[in-house]
Amino acid sequence: IKDYESLYQESMKDREGFWAKVAQELHWFKGWEKVLEWNYPYAKWFVGGKTNITYNCLDRHVQSGKRNKVAYIFVDEENRERKVTYGELLELTNRIANGLKSLGVKKGDRVSIYMPNTIEAIACMLACARIGAIHSVVFAGFSEGALRTRIEDAKAKVVITATYTKRRGKKIDLLTTTQRAIDGLGFVEKVIVWDRDKDVLNGQGGIFVDFDELVKSSSPVCEPEVMDAEDPLFILYTSGTTGKPKGVLHTTGGYMVGTYFTTKITFDLKEDDIYWCTADIGWITGHSYIVYGPLANGVTSLITEGAPDYPDPGRWWSYVERYRVNVFYTAPTAIRMFMRYGEQWPAKYDLSSLRVLGSVGEPINPEAWHWYYEHIGRKNCVIVDTWWQTETGMHMITTIPSYPAKPGKAGKPYFGVEVAVVDNSGKELPPNTVGNLVIKSPWPSMLRTCWGEPERYEKYWNTIPGYYFAGDLATYDEEGYIMILGRADDVLNVAGHRIGTMEVESAIVDHPAVAEAAVIGKPHEIKGESIKAFVILKKGVEPSDKLKEEIKQHVRNILGAIAVPDEIEFVEKLPKTRSGKIMRRVLKAQELGLPVGDISTLED
Repeated sequence: IKDYESLYQESMKDREGFWAKVAQELHWFKGWEKVLEWNYPYAKWFVGGKTNITYNCLDRHVQSGKRNKVAYIFVDEENRERKVTYGELLELTNRIANGLKSLGVKKGDRVSIYMPNTIEAIACMLACARIGAIHSVVFAGFSEGALRTRIEDAKAKVVITATYTKRRGKKIDLLTTTQRAIDGLGFVEKVIVWDRDKDVLNGQGGIFVDFDELVKSSSPVCEPEVMDAEDPLFILYTSGTTGKPKGVLHTTGGYMVGTYFTTKITFDLKEDDIYWCTADIGWITGHSYIVYGPLANGVTSLITEGAPDYPDPGRWWSYVERYRVNVFYTAPTAIRMFMRYGEQWPAKYDLSSLRVLGSVGEPINPEAWHWYYEHIGRKNCVIVDTWWQTETGMHMITTIPSYPAKPGKAGKPYFGVEVAVVDNSGKELPPNTVGNLVIKSPWPSMLRTCWGEPERYEKYWNTIPGYYFAGDLATYDEEGYIMILGRADDVLNVAGHRIGTMEVESAIVDHPAVAEAAVIGKPHEIKGESIKAFVILKKGVEPSDKLKEEIKQHVRNILGAIAVPDEIEFVEKLPKTRSGKIMRRVLKAQELGLPVGDISTLED
């Protein structure tokens, strides 16, 4: 796109016409009667339209001569690769879809997927969408407590898992975790298990179904379910400020249009590009920019399992060289980790195929931006710094390849997207003033509700009435470039992943020795934020380093490694408001040596 400004103006003059034009590039069984129905705060897009997202991701390409084009190149930590073409992926998807049907899965049923970042996992997501089942993917790094909460909330009829995932050369058992997580959950009828080494199931029946057997015995032909544009596509859980994760619900038509368009435009995709988003399918970035967006565009994607720096910090750069990657999309956390290893690692490899570098998950600090630009892009690549959320489904603020980026600033609003920076009363603020980032009007791939909790959905729109409240602080300059300053609430951003302070605190307090806990995020040169916990022990419990380790292990067991505090400090009391709320910002200010600010509500 040559001229951002004029296209943006055009998209704002007739937003509905703009999105309708994009939607016409995709396949619909039946056209829509109305582009947008907006009953604040509820939106319906492409009303009356019928489609199937997998038809647009697979059949459409197979029928237009791309049957033998590679859809995914999968590489594991041992550098073993496996390629799957669009034709093969359609067949695998159909077989799993028929397998799910044979187990009684129907349109609207929920299927939880707890799997490694593999072609099989992607095919399972697509198989659900094929038949109108609602997938709920749970990141394979989560432990049983987090998995159980998510299976229970979605009331999943079927769970799909694998025997293990691999990280740093070690097998991480997923099956035992799944077995523990579903213990006593009577609504789970079947667990499909991908037995990766064929050495676990040995024909054991009951609730467990062998993935490979199911695939083998099912037909490779499955007609796509005709889905209404507003039929649910998936639930994905994300951390909120309160303890329980929110089940963000995305629907079929608008999400498909938003992810298709943004993947194409943000990354300036070309027909023969090799595209690599390093995220995991367990997060929204994986859903939108590993699965649905790239497949809708018929591109070839690279996916990997395991750690970025194992067996050595050259792993990723060796793949860029080997597969001639053109578009590379990763998180600032990863970039900062590679900075620490030093530029000699990327310098060993030929990275000249790269054209577009993307950043996602958290604001990228200028130092990391420059390092990325110089040592990965060799000063020949554009950097697109994408701001968006689980809830938005698609990119909302970024620079696009044709106009200049500013290090540390996310950029400008996407086509058809209206954003503003406002104070708490909703008044728009002048440039260079810190305020709340809000979105002023509906967009196609917005969340439609929070599963089973409409009041949590409505809170996005009634916190600052009239606007979608993103929960991030931001500012913009005279040229309209927006800078994201981090969360306005008590949500931590550790390595690009949102974690609620409440979730971590609850896990700490669950330890028998702990009476109370408060956690804060501290700036961390690699992860963006690290977690520090302030812990009050029960009377009579002696503080010790051994106990700190025990508490960390306890959090790991409940939530997974991502949520483990880096530091624990034992304290006698915590700063609280008169109504008993812990004032984390006071702890944070003291910890970072900053002014404490208004403490009129503090109890002492």
